[in-house]
Amino acid sequence: MAFAVTKITSLSAISGSSFSRSSASSNLNVPQIGSFRLADRHATVNLSQKRCGVKPVNGDSKRNDSIVSLSATVVAPEVSENIELEDYEQLAKELHIASPLEIMDKALEKFGNDIAIAFSGAEDVALIEYAKLTGRPFRVFSLDTGRLNPETYRFFDEVEKHYGIRIEYMFPDAVEVQALVRNKGLFSFYEDGHQECCRVRKVRPLRRALKGLRAWITGQRKDQSPGTRSEIPVVQVDPVFEGLDGGIGSLVKWNPVANVDGKDIWNFLRAMNVPVNSLHSQGYVSIGCEPCTRPVLPGQHEREGRWWWEDAKAKECGLHKGNLKQDTAAQLNGNGNGAAHANGTASQNDILNSQSLVTLSRTGIENLARLENRKEPWLVVLYAPWCRFCQAMEESYVELAEKLAGSGVKVAKFRADGEQKEYAKRELQLGSFPTILFFPKHSSNPVKYASEKRDVDSLMAFINALR
Repeated sequence: MAFAVTKITSLSAISGSSFSRSSASSNLNVPQIGSFRLADRHATVNLSQKRCGVKPVNGDSKRNDSIVSLSATVVAPEVSENIELEDYEQLAKELHIASPLEIMDKALEKFGNDIAIAFSGAEDVALIEYAKLTGRPFRVFSLDTGRLNPETYRFFDEVEKHYGIRIEYMFPDAVEVQALVRNKGLFSFYEDGHQECCRVRKVRPLRRALKGLRAWITGQRKDQSPGTRSEIPVVQVDPVFEGLDGGIGSLVKWNPVANVDGKDIWNFLRAMNVPVNSLHSQGYVSIGCEPCTRPVLPGQHEREGRWWWEDAKAKECGLHKGNLKQDTAAQLNGNGNGAAHANGTASQNDILNSQSLVTLSRTGIENLARLENRKEPWLVVLYAPWCRFCQAMEESYVELAEKLAGSGVKVAKFRADGEQKEYAKRELQLGSFPTILFFPKHSSNPVKYASEKRDVDSLMAFINALR
């Protein structure tokens, strides 16, 4: 079971229990996420535990006071502390069918000023709207990587004005960014993967932010990434990051919209007239840094707009690394074969199964590639069954095969992961999964399908142009 320690602090001997933002902020510095809470250490209190903190008292629950500072902390309280062990697996079961609003309310009620919403500048603005609807104070932070789209920066400003809040921005370490860029250039991620850049610009700033909290709220949804997010609960003990008290179990992660479909998020945003990032109207769905994000085409999964030059298995930046199953983590750290058998193939059920599809072996694809005069043209997809983008195109590819049955065009598949991957990269133009090749009738050289539109009509247009 997943347990976390929740510290309950009670205050007594309170004098002057209400402060306005304007008068208090002129006397004390407002703490930000990732900063040390020096006021906790210097206050005149009776401390029995090293990590005991004085809870801020917020006298005004208006949304204009959504970022609550320690300036509202009462001077010289007496503190008593109780340790409460919370079973978050059980809580997740209890809240499994709860609405996002109910889950958000529970999170804010439970953690007060020690919890904050992680805002990326995309449709997760819905989290801020839910927080506002609870009527409770709330905090919002965001990671400014220095590489965001101009539209995202303008959207941040619009959100701050709409909700009357101040987003607490976290920035990457300037020395680390400087070293990365000087050593490898501004766009090294196109050559050796995005993980290093994300680690410097996103993961480490997030780690600093979370060290100042006991809980955080994310916009993760199960339908965003079937390969890595299909089993996220609405609340969990964070398996990767540490919170204010340090150590395993010191941080709780809330995912209020885990069970909500993307289309329902958008219905909610429209119904509540919530401001949205203008990039969404340009075809962007999942929005990240400018060099690593592009619009998606009809029929594509939203994550195909992120790090499109890499294999599907690598489309997580590390902020939610705890979602990765052991075999998925092996794909990220190894050669991408998943949970491998001795022969190097992943232990996953095959896909693209149809009587209208020819399954090619290594010998079969080699013979097909060598032929200069074929009896009929062939369309072949190079795939891996664990690849969620291959899974996403399964229905359209099977439909295409059935549609072309008896037409004089053979439709086939070749599993190109595991031991076959190096061969496919060297001889069959494999860049990422899926790769689709057309072998013309009178040419030995296959033609690679360049578009990422994998619906039946687009693939038929490609075939008709070449056969």
